[in-house]
Amino acid sequence: MPALLEARGLHAGYGQTKVLHGLDFAVEQGRTTTLLGANGAGKTTTLRAICGLIRPTGEVRLADKRIDREPAEEIVRRGVGHVPDGRGTLMELTVEENLRLGAYTRRDRNGVKADFERMFGYFPRLKERYRQQAGTLSGGEQQMLAIARALLVKPRLLLLDEPSFGLAPLIVADIFNILRRIRADEGVSILLVEQNSSVALDFADHAYLLETGRIVVSGPAADLRKDEAVRRAYLGY
Repeated sequence: MPALLEARGLHAGYGQTKVLHGLDFAVEQGRTTTLLGANGAGKTTTLRAICGLIRPTGEVRLADKRIDREPAEEIVRRGVGHVPDGRGTLMELTVEENLRLGAYTRRDRNGVKADFERMFGYFPRLKERYRQQAGTLSGGEQQMLAIARALLVKPRLLLLDEPSFGLAPLIVADIFNILRRIRADEGVSILLVEQNSSVALDFADHAYLLETGRIVVSGPAADLRKDEAVRRAYLGY
């Protein structure tokens, strides 16, 4: 399948601290790619570089158009949705207000209304808590809200940063089952950062393993999952 997203020679960091050292990777259209690695390997920095939260060097292409020089708002308009680490929920706002912020770049009111209903089909708890302050939601509900908010951008590419963090195993299973439905229904491509490597490899089609800002292993997710040497050396299970 053709690549929706391509990174070539991607470098990024914070001030004088360099975190990424020339990454080359791709996300195929309609497929899921996962970035694995220990804390500090550069996974979150990679997502931030793609969506314009930090300025990288090298090239990032979305549907063969460069986006690495674009501001974050324009990258959203191009079709990149981002669920950040920590979820990014605006706690003092209601569920409704958080969702409306997800659709702030859109002008098709009827389309937004229909998409709200579609999100409630995936996440019925959000409809039940529509007027509720987001800070009163459970961790799982906040993660659902963060995913729904990102989907209201109508993304071609969805960036997910640690969607299982801090959640009970049953809630994690629920969220990934919903993500499977979304991937099938919406045809969205996904770039997943996930500390739970077993969950990530079950969900993804392709995997890249990062170590100190460099890709050290890549291949089909099913192959990495079966590779005992990779599992013992890098994945911890």
